[in-house]
Amino acid sequence: MMASCIEDGITTSSTDILTFSRDTVCFDTVFTELGTPTARLLVYNKAKKGVNISSIRFRNPDTRFQINVDGVSGTEFHDVEIRAKDSIYVFIECYLPEESSNVPTLTADELEFVTNGVNQVVRVEAYGQNVTRLRKETITADRTLTAERPYVVFDTLRVAEGATLTIEPGAQILFHDGGALVVDGTLVAVGTPDKKIDLRGDRLDKVLPDAPYDILAGQWKGVRITRNSFDNRLEYVDMRSTESGLMVDSCADLSRSKLTLINSWLHNSQGNVLNSKYAHIDAYGCCFSEAGDAVVSLTGGLHSFLQCTIANNYLFSAIMNPLVSLYHLLPNHVYENELPLMKATFDNCVIHGLVDDINEGDLTGSEVFFRYTSLKSEGADDSNFINCIWGTDPLFLTDRPSYYFNYRLANETPIRTAGNRDFLISIVETDMDGVSRRQGEGPTPGAYQFVENPAPTE
Repeated sequence: MMASCIEDGITTSSTDILTFSRDTVCFDTVFTELGTPTARLLVYNKAKKGVNISSIRFRNPDTRFQINVDGVSGTEFHDVEIRAKDSIYVFIECYLPEESSNVPTLTADELEFVTNGVNQVVRVEAYGQNVTRLRKETITADRTLTAERPYVVFDTLRVAEGATLTIEPGAQILFHDGGALVVDGTLVAVGTPDKKIDLRGDRLDKVLPDAPYDILAGQWKGVRITRNSFDNRLEYVDMRSTESGLMVDSCADLSRSKLTLINSWLHNSQGNVLNSKYAHIDAYGCCFSEAGDAVVSLTGGLHSFLQCTIANNYLFSAIMNPLVSLYHLLPNHVYENELPLMKATFDNCVIHGLVDDINEGDLTGSEVFFRYTSLKSEGADDSNFINCIWGTDPLFLTDRPSYYFNYRLANETPIRTAGNRDFLISIVETDMDGVSRRQGEGPTPGAYQFVENPAPTE
């Protein structure tokens, strides 16, 4: 009777084999000395009878991969049955030890299934990246972070007063959950157009099959430049996915530069992308975008934005304030202290997003000026808004539903040559892609000079 049941329920035909949800299981790059996320492989039996998988194993006996079948972990399994028209899950993980290489190293194996005498394999791949880990570290003397391998910051990396932290072109500084960079001394992070500096969270895997964790804000705290820190410089820096963005504390000493930003992209923050209080900041050719609060929030101080894009297409919550929020700039703004009112210029800029442009509609009496700036708002020029492009959609290439954020401009943009060439000082001669702003009839407002996009191919 036992033999009869098996014969009726289990096929032994070599034509009844397995089908897999994918032929290769690829892990995103992971850090060595850590386990990978768990990958899932679906194994189907499409036959009219059950099948008995006589063996499931990795071909390499010293494999670094491990599988889980029916709740049991291991590297080899026998006599696993799948009922007719049914399937099972196989979960795969990998532990990658540290290697000598500074570039990602491939670890691969083949997961072999033997069913009715037929061998089938699914390739499994993982890339391991060696990293330098920084835990509760304070930099007390001048130090350089190189591009040889990524750094992962746990807790807070602090630059002590009197010390300078230099970050080389192409360096990757990745922050674990709760990580932050606090600068009491000086930060000099200068990349190049082809070797930008990354300041981002340390999750390299995907939150959805087609969306990396990189799109999620709040993965680390952000960068704070404290009140005693001056002469900081960020050039060709891509900073993203923070809780609070770049925060510049009050110093009230406007005779010294707190921060110079050049051809950098600061984006994707749960709060502001840039928050400055009574500081001296100059931003050239930068893009500020995606924030749950105002993208740029300025209180008092001395600020200059030239050839900058300020945009907001934030995904994860209602946006709390207009794109640009300005405080302590009008004579009726009474504060308890004696600090001076704000002075600020926005020249050859683009301000456009899901919410209002600016929190203050009437700037009369202030020393805040918008010149040759493209605005979403309908309005008219006055003594503070000079030669602005009103009620205009610049036509970014951004596709928010597809998680694609690109603030370069479509071919149909109405602002292609709307900037003022007289504002083109040497520091903004080229955009962050290296494109000259002196080509054609005039500069394009914003961080990116217009370049004709190729026609789509069928």
